[in-house]
Parts: sequence; structure tokens; C-alpha cells
Amino acid sequence: MPKRRDESFLCPSCGADVPAGAPACPECGSDDETGWSDQTMYDGLDLPNEDADDDPDTDPAPTPLGRFWTGVAVVVLVAFLWLIFRRGF
Repeated sequence: MPKRRDESFLCPSCGADVPAGAPACPECGSDDETGWSDQTMYDGLDLPNEDADDDPDTDPAPTPLGRFWTGVAVVVLVAFLWLIFRRGF
């Protein structure tokens, strides 16, 4: 339940000013049964779910551009080694 000041408080569902002693929010109709709970203040914040996988050790999937540059690097390395061994140290 939100903390109520003497004159009004903010509705945790819609953010409107609710007069002290009002049975429900005049803007959205939330009340103790439908929305004035501790969890409603976090609604609409686009926070991740509690079961979201936040494992930082997971590597992202390789992108096509990353594969391209890896291929370029391999080709350049092979060409460089070929030039070195062709001339013979």
C-alpha cells in the first residue's frame, strides 16, 4: 500500500494524485484490491523478469559480419605465411 500524505498521494498504477481518504484513484480506478500493492510500482518499467537469464558468461551468437572479418583475417594470415615460406626465410 502506498504511503499516504496528509493531502494526497501518487497512484502507483498511473501516477495520478489521489486525494487522502479516497477509496480509489480518480484517474484509473485502482484501489487496495486491484492495484495498490508493493509490486504495482514496478509495472510499466520494462524490467527483466525474475527468471530472466542474466548469465554474463554466455557468448553472443556470431554475426555474419563477424564471420566475414574472421574469414578475411584467415585469408590474410595464410597469404602472409605463404609469402614468407615461398621466399624461404
